[in-house]
Amino acid sequence: MRTLITAMVTTLLAISTALGADGMVTKPSAFSVAETIERLEKGARERNFVVVARVDHAAAATKAGLDLRPTVLLIFGNPKGGTPLMQSAPSIGLDLPLKALAWEDAAGRVWLAYNDPEWLAQRHGVSGRAELVKGMSNALDQLTEAATKR
Repeated sequence: MRTLITAMVTTLLAISTALGADGMVTKPSAFSVAETIERLEKGARERNFVVVARVDHAAAATKAGLDLRPTVLLIFGNPKGGTPLMQSAPSIGLDLPLKALAWEDAAGRVWLAYNDPEWLAQRHGVSGRAELVKGMSNALDQLTEAATKR
């Protein structure tokens, strides 16, 4: 019974957080945190994104004498996409380059989350770039789908 309830809660969480009001898209991953991030980085590079950094939060926690389940942030972007957005609304540079976070929850499930570019554009008042933003959003959706699905 407990397993069934856990599965139901996990499914509801996945559905309700697919795109929250806060603009965060969260997807379950079929892979470990390390493999999810590897797949995401490989796909980003194949799509001509520049990988800026990989931040291993769990490793940093260990160095500080603390425990944290696997949690890794990948920072990546493409100046051809990001620069026009910053020309329209410089404050979007606060949220660019793009970031995706993979983590393992207490039940051992792995998740991948990122901020939707359409939400970011709205947050920062980007105007006149709807087609570019939609393309970024679609590319990020495809990239994260490939990183999380078998």
